Amino acid sequence: MSALGSVLALIRAKLIAFATAPQRFVVTIQRAIYDVRTGKRTPWDVAKSVLMTALGLSMVLVLLFPLFWIFTASLAEGTRLFNTSGIFPEPSAYNLEAYRWVLFESDFFFVEGDWGYPQLVIGGGGGLVPLSFRWAGTETGPGALFNSLYLVSVTIVAGFGMIVPAAYAFSRRSFIGRKRILYGYVLFTQIGAGLSIATLVALYSLFSTYGLTNNLFVLGLFYAAGTIPFNTWLLKTYMDNIPVSYEEAAMVDGASFLETIREIIIPLTKPGLAVVLIFVWLAGWNEFIIAQTLLSPENYPLSVELYNLATEGRFSTPWTRFAAFANLFALPVAIVYFAAQRSVEDGLSFGGMEG
Repeated sequence: MSALGSVLALIRAKLIAFATAPQRFVVTIQRAIYDVRTGKRTPWDVAKSVLMTALGLSMVLVLLFPLFWIFTASLAEGTRLFNTSGIFPEPSAYNLEAYRWVLFESDFFFVEGDWGYPQLVIGGGGGLVPLSFRWAGTETGPGALFNSLYLVSVTIVAGFGMIVPAAYAFSRRSFIGRKRILYGYVLFTQIGAGLSIATLVALYSLFSTYGLTNNLFVLGLFYAAGTIPFNTWLLKTYMDNIPVSYEEAAMVDGASFLETIREIIIPLTKPGLAVVLIFVWLAGWNEFIIAQTLLSPENYPLSVELYNLATEGRFSTPWTRFAAFANLFALPVAIVYFAAQRSVEDGLSFGGMEG
């Protein structure tokens, strides 16, 4: 099933579960009453279940409150976020003006909202292939979304190109220095945050010396390098749970080494690959400090544009537009998570498979 099909199936399952929640709640109450009457459960057992459920629901509400507030804030363009009746804007004044501004006036899709469309030009370029690509219908060019997608694409391709072979080698091969390299990977995952400022200064000096600043491709490679240690270790743990006998059986049946990797290892490591995909995606999508330091405004990704939106006003911040921009910025992350959620859940029981 494709990623889109997985997302649609998951959304359908969630909607069905939400629609049938009242019925399941009534059945649960009836079952609890029946258990108390028949002596299977005591009233205290039922009371403990009710208290724990109430505690869990209250924690969920507390965690979801910021998301609900920023969504309502995005619908309050032209009104006050705070009023005498509470911290939420007046529902009668809800509108989509902030989203219209993000789509058609901000730099989210195209610079200053000047929309265009991709155009393939045949015979207009030199080289071996007489094809060229340009944006038509716009004088400014693509905006921050395309910069973020380019960064993420480079990060994922380069990251997976190193993570998957390295995880397989650490899981299946024995070589000199294997344990030391693995411990070094763990060390890199732990000390990176403590050296962040020094790393940033050294990185800027290095990139400036070799003229690599304001380069989205090079920055994507740097993001990919940062994801390799932790995600290689994580994927290795998934591959360790795949019995070697599966590969041996495939090779006995005549499969080559690459066919064994493609037909055995990759499908069985799907839960781990889904988790790694989320982590690598977030590394390229959310990073802000290095992108702001090394890139020029025309190459800013969405994370930097979101920060600029919050700090552009000298005396005030357009919070409704900021909220709408933030919601659209988080939407692709939610889509990627929902697309990979089923595989991630399958990974919870992956270590218990029999071989």
